[in-house]
Amino acid sequence: MTTELDAAITRAFREESGQVIATLIRVTGDWDLAEECLQEAFALALRTWPRDGVPAKPGAWLTTAARNRATDRIRREAVGAAKLREAAELNVTAEPERDESGVHDDRLRLIFTCCHPALPLEGQVALALRTLAGLTTAEIARAFLVSEATMSQRLVRVKRKIRTAGIPYRVPPAELLPERTAAVLGMLYLLFNEGYSASAGTDLLRPDLSAEAIRLTRLLADLMPGEPEVLGLLALVLLHDARRSTRVDGEGSLVSLEDQDRGRWNTAEIAEGTELLESALRRGVPGQYQIQAAIAACHATAAHASETDWAQIAALYGELLRFVPSPVVELNRAVAVAMAEGPEAGLVLVDKLAGSLPGYHLLPATRADLLRRLGRLDEAAGAYREALALAGTDAERAYLSGKLAEIS
Repeated sequence: MTTELDAAITRAFREESGQVIATLIRVTGDWDLAEECLQEAFALALRTWPRDGVPAKPGAWLTTAARNRATDRIRREAVGAAKLREAAELNVTAEPERDESGVHDDRLRLIFTCCHPALPLEGQVALALRTLAGLTTAEIARAFLVSEATMSQRLVRVKRKIRTAGIPYRVPPAELLPERTAAVLGMLYLLFNEGYSASAGTDLLRPDLSAEAIRLTRLLADLMPGEPEVLGLLALVLLHDARRSTRVDGEGSLVSLEDQDRGRWNTAEIAEGTELLESALRRGVPGQYQIQAAIAACHATAAHASETDWAQIAALYGELLRFVPSPVVELNRAVAVAMAEGPEAGLVLVDKLAGSLPGYHLLPATRADLLRRLGRLDEAAGAYREALALAGTDAERAYLSGKLAEIS
């Protein structure tokens, strides 16, 4: 297989698998069957695309191939007329009817299915990452700091719950939206973050996932136009995405925020994100996504790194802790304090987090940076080595290796 063909198939899997599996789940109602048929469709692509070439619409080709596999499987396992009718319906190519929400998007339906209140929260997140982001069970297990076997069992249980409880594959009516809003927003933000800063792999960025998260958040904003946290999330992802192209250099290494070329930031996304944030804040109902968007706006609107209002950012992180009391937010606040008041003040806060974020490489990476700025180079080197051992992507490892080499 040529390198170009290999890249095309890899790109098709990353960019199209979420849509394909969402469609398959809609038409089959069977999560396991959908995943198996998706894998069979990609196996067929590996056999036939080298001979026939990459199709003009890889997603449509894969959907058709997977749908045909599902039809064959159902026919082989058919017992009675009902199963045969089900198999016949899979070959109907008409678009699905809109549900009472008016939303006609398989992936948004899938997110609402994953976020049903009858499902455990960790199961909701894991299932969405598995199906929408295409993460492997091992990658999801790493994100949750559990074994692969434990995560596999968790995924099996949540899919069984969907099946046995008869949880519908649809966006709920308007009166039921509020009970799932928080979970759906969290899921969309996780999807965006996996594209903006991948948890593992060769590349730090997965633009396909970021773009899909932005698209789905826009759909949700259309569905819930008066919800300030939906507007806040849309503002947040746009303000982050505005910096995406400057986050890695030509060799794929991570570029720190202070070293990014701000002239290449997407000014249209910054303007839209800022306007959305102002619209959300005018509603007078603050929330975690609006606060995070305000932090992102402080960065995005500073013409130079030296003009960043770190004191304001530290204050916003303090406010965010009221909504999200987590050690990750504490770590981010420590960074802002270090920038506003000096590395010693930040290091005091970072050291208080010792042991609270096992496996999270940014804790030792932050500590290493502060120690380096204080001239405590031996300690900094040890912290960089600890962060290197935990980093999940090649881009992050390259960045940390470079910092370690500078002080060694």
